[in-house]
Amino acid sequence: MSTRESKRLFERARRVIPGGVNSPVRAFGSVGLTPRFIRRGRGCRVWDADGNELIDYVGSWGPLVLGHADPGVLRAVRKAAERGTSFGAPTLLEIELAEAIREALPSCEQIRMVSSGTEAAMSAIRLARAATGRDRVLKFEGCYHGHVDGLLVAAGSGVATLGIPGSPGVPAAYAELTLQAPYNDLAAAGSAFEKWGGELACVIVEPVAGNMGLVLPRPGFLEGLRVLCDRHGALLIFDEVITGFRVAWGGAQGLYGVVPDLTCLGKIVGGGLPAAAYGGRRELMTQLAPEGPVYQAGTLSGNPLAMAAGLATLRRLARAGTYEKLTARSTWMAEGLREHAEAAGVELTTHAIGGIFGFFFHPGPVENFADASRADAARFRLFFAEMLAHGSYLAPSPFECGFVSLAHRRRDIEATLEAAGRALRRVARAR
Repeated sequence: MSTRESKRLFERARRVIPGGVNSPVRAFGSVGLTPRFIRRGRGCRVWDADGNELIDYVGSWGPLVLGHADPGVLRAVRKAAERGTSFGAPTLLEIELAEAIREALPSCEQIRMVSSGTEAAMSAIRLARAATGRDRVLKFEGCYHGHVDGLLVAAGSGVATLGIPGSPGVPAAYAELTLQAPYNDLAAAGSAFEKWGGELACVIVEPVAGNMGLVLPRPGFLEGLRVLCDRHGALLIFDEVITGFRVAWGGAQGLYGVVPDLTCLGKIVGGGLPAAAYGGRRELMTQLAPEGPVYQAGTLSGNPLAMAAGLATLRRLARAGTYEKLTARSTWMAEGLREHAEAAGVELTTHAIGGIFGFFFHPGPVENFADASRADAARFRLFFAEMLAHGSYLAPSPFECGFVSLAHRRRDIEATLEAAGRALRRVARAR
């Protein structure tokens, strides 16, 4: 499989773009390879700059639940574009998409459109601080909520200790307002509340973790966070940028029956175009300007092309049987990977939920970032390279998820699992 053109483009990109990419994981740094430059996509497949055809399980990191270049989405975007690409003024599409989100997620009585998941998380936390009159935030190790200064924190082993910056350029004063606990550790979260409860504005959590690989919540974890927040007067924020409209029509909150105060959405709500949103109870959301004093604005918020793409996607997902299909496909992938690993004598832990699957070269269980970090990175790199060479495009990092779409068919998943069997046997022989 030739990669000559991708290599040439990568060298060209590195002269004008830091690291040659506009988002770090795209650089293939975790797998030691040259990133593939993609020329086009259709359905569940992409074609790179060298003409190689790949079955895609990245799906633009989650938004493309209908697949690439879905005809319905393309029609909606074309129709919107013919009327104008951006106005900086209200449009009907913004109302219709907000109404569709509210129908699926009743906790979002009002919704504010933004342009990225980072912006949604940043704005939701600002609103939580204003509503509570408190400053501190509790997050969980391995949960990523965008590159907001105060959330790029590595707090170490002490859950109730002050955070330190997790990236150069982040002032220590910002990080000090963020506490960090292990994901799925309700006792650690309780300890943080015992020490800082009167100062905690909110807890922000991925209800299903998708940025340390796919890690599911333990029974009672999300329910326990709801109780802690209620007991101490803090707000509960669900970051459903990944899980929203991906694990179920009602998101993870609908699936697990836990109602947050605020919800962050992204990826699927833009249908593959740059859009995100945050929403919550009316009495919280009406504190936003221009109705209230909490300021947040954006030139391209509610962009009509993104609204059209998101609305077309949500209308398709609302059809009966959609999530049963997605769940069946992700489960098939996860179980197939596990079966091939067992046959090859390779330790592999897999998870699946809705349209997401994940795997770790680890005997399991994997319930938090510390567990995920103990997975065998060398085995992942070899497996990734073998899968890519045989036509399956997985996320180029052991700390990311895989995504199936409605465009993936039985023959696509069968071909991927056949390649996985060969790749896992190669992994086994390498030790």
